[in-house]
Amino acid sequence: MPKKIGVIVFPGSNCDHDAYHAMKHVMNVETSFLWHKDNDVSDIDLLIIPGGFSYGDYLRSGAIARFSPIMNAVQDYVKKGYPVLGICNGFQILLEAGLLPGAMLHNEKLRFICKNVYIRVESNRSPFTAGLENGQVLNIPVSHGEGNYFIEQEGVHRLEDNEQVAFRYCTKDGEITNEANVNGSVSNIAGITNEIGNVLGMMPHPERAMEPILGSMDGIPFFESVLNKLEIA
Repeated sequence: MPKKIGVIVFPGSNCDHDAYHAMKHVMNVETSFLWHKDNDVSDIDLLIIPGGFSYGDYLRSGAIARFSPIMNAVQDYVKKGYPVLGICNGFQILLEAGLLPGAMLHNEKLRFICKNVYIRVESNRSPFTAGLENGQVLNIPVSHGEGNYFIEQEGVHRLEDNEQVAFRYCTKDGEITNEANVNGSVSNIAGITNEIGNVLGMMPHPERAMEPILGSMDGIPFFESVLNKLEIA
């Protein structure tokens, strides 16, 4: 059976076509859109919840989208051990749905951030990072106003002990510094997984770093890692 990627579309999503293009036209994998009212994801091998402003980010980012009908299917999909990738607003939705621990706050300086940043691979335990090296630095853009990841210190310790911290904001040379922490996230965290590793939420946009014209192609090794590990490529 051919492998298929599903990109969920909510009212207000604006990175759904970016994710579709990256998967379909750059990575050459069969990809389809899934509307937020769909409830069948049984033929999907990887679910992507893309970035954007689902439901206009009313209340707070992801707070309404987590009640969309498709999220019941996503919950069941995760319980069965299938992989889900949440990018930016997708990360926020996964937090609101309780599929990942923690919460998102407004950026520390209360300004929307849209620029390329550096992130360091902290753990290649999950299928999403299995093909990357611990300590590897990627140049990936961010675009968010509420990307300040928060969890209490006990939670940070749990994430670290379980190797759930996938990425941290860093300098070009891979140093973890306050200056490199673009939004104030606790412990410079840019991406985390759930305990078993089949759910990844990350604020940076790897789908926007796939072609030379975009200024970085560091999204390609990330997606190669995902697709090869999941035997979707």
